[in-house]
Amino acid sequence: MSLLERLNQDMKQAMRNKEKQKLSVIRMVKASLQNEAIKLGKDELSEEEELTVLARELKQRKDSLHEFKEAGRDDLVSNLNAEIAILQVYMPEQLSSEELEKIVIETIDEVNATSKKEMGKVMGALMPKVKGKADGTEVNTLVQKHLS
Repeated sequence: MSLLERLNQDMKQAMRNKEKQKLSVIRMVKASLQNEAIKLGKDELSEEEELTVLARELKQRKDSLHEFKEAGRDDLVSNLNAEIAILQVYMPEQLSSEELEKIVIETIDEVNATSKKEMGKVMGALMPKVKGKADGTEVNTLVQKHLS
C-alpha cells in the first residue's frame, strides 16, 4: 500500500473517530505531497520522493519544537509532540545507533575518506543509504567523529 493510500485510509478513520489533530496533520502531509508532485510535474511521487516530503515535514516540526521549548511555549510544545508522534507512524523504522555507526564506517571505507575535508564525499554516499531511517544531524555527528 502506498503512503497516499495509507494516508487516505487513516484520514477516513480519523474523521469517523473525530480525531481533529490527526486529521489536520494527515491533511497537511497530503497537501505537501500534492504540492511536491505539482512542483515536479508528476501525477504520482515515487516512494523515495514521498519519504523526502515526509522527512521534511517531520524536520520542520522538530525544529519548531526546539524553538517553542526555548521560548517557554508549553502549550505549543505538547501540540507539536502529538503531531510528531502522528508523523512518525508513517516513517520507516529508524536505525539503531549501532546499525547507523556500522553503515557510517562502511561508507567511509568505501569512499576511502581519511580527513574531515572529505566529509562532503562521505555524506553524499551515505545519505541515500539512510534516507528516512536516521536523523541527518546524528549522521553528521557520527561522520565527524570517525573522520577526526
